[in-house]
Amino acid sequence: MAIGLLGGSFDPPHEGHVHISREAMKRLGLDRVWWLVSPGNPLKTRSPAPVSARIAACRALIDHPRMAVCDFESRIGARHTAQTLRRLAAARRGARFVWLMGADNLAGFDRWLGWRGIMARTPVAVFARPQPQADSRLSADPRFSKAARICRAARLADSRRRLLARADPPAWTFLNIPMRPVSSTSIRAAGRW
Repeated sequence: MAIGLLGGSFDPPHEGHVHISREAMKRLGLDRVWWLVSPGNPLKTRSPAPVSARIAACRALIDHPRMAVCDFESRIGARHTAQTLRRLAAARRGARFVWLMGADNLAGFDRWLGWRGIMARTPVAVFARPQPQADSRLSADPRFSKAARICRAARLADSRRRLLARADPPAWTFLNIPMRPVSSTSIRAAGRW
């Protein structure tokens, strides 16, 4: 079984998360997508809403039989994606996992603890998304970020992206999909969370 893992704070979850999940299943041939709601992001100084509230909001938003919300990171006490992926691989030996992330995460991926191990262990799908102009770190094309340059040889051609879930890592692809101009940050700023 090929399972896409969309990790994040989901503070709050929104239609963009659903959109990426559906596109991942369609374009990468995934059997399932699991949302891994993080207890907290070690790269952010702001604490998110309580994890129980975020999980409940995720479950209320998802209306797809092949998408699920998981509290795995909370149950194992994980703070870093590399730790989560190691534990998931051990718990689900027959599954083929694909890490799903937005291009904004690729821009700073080299700051993640164990990012090289993530690439070496798990195929990665990166989704284009609108980028804020105020943050110069994100204004450059993430496909030319430090992590993308280092892993350049592992990038699959667009014509081979459907093979990502069955590819031996390191393997990654970049997907330009119709973008949704919504973000958790903008929802919080508007006072809707």
